[in-house]
Amino acid sequence: MKLYILAIGHRPPAWVAAGFEDYARRMPREARIELTEIKPAPRSRQTPSAGATAQILATEKSRFLAASPPGCVRIALDERGKQFTTAELARKLAAWMQGGRDVAFMIGSADGLDPELKSGSDLLLCLSAMTLPHALVRVLLAEQLYRAMSMIQNHPYHRE
Repeated sequence: MKLYILAIGHRPPAWVAAGFEDYARRMPREARIELTEIKPAPRSRQTPSAGATAQILATEKSRFLAASPPGCVRIALDERGKQFTTAELARKLAAWMQGGRDVAFMIGSADGLDPELKSGSDLLLCLSAMTLPHALVRVLLAEQLYRAMSMIQNHPYHRE
């Protein structure tokens, strides 16, 4: 199984890349993480209208769909999504592994994700009720995936 993190955005700060790479490198062979940076749709410097934002999100939706592997479990990260404990995430991850499907986690821009993309996803997941910088979400998600895998493999990284 492969875990894809699809993220809107440009090159993140070095500390974000280093944090992400640290956890991605630790992942076991059977659950590798691959990051795909998706080019954001062009935005004007002025606050966009609701229609312009909808068009931006629709453009980014098509980029997410093009970057998603066929037949994968699609998970949209959103503040209104379901919150899991790490143990619940580990159970979900184990089930996805047994199902043999790849999993794609989609991290949107500051404007979020297209409503159709969210409704068409297999799961709407919330990492925190607080607003987080999108670059930091990459690191947090990679760490939680590593932690969940360590639980599945009875590795001592996670302690109850």
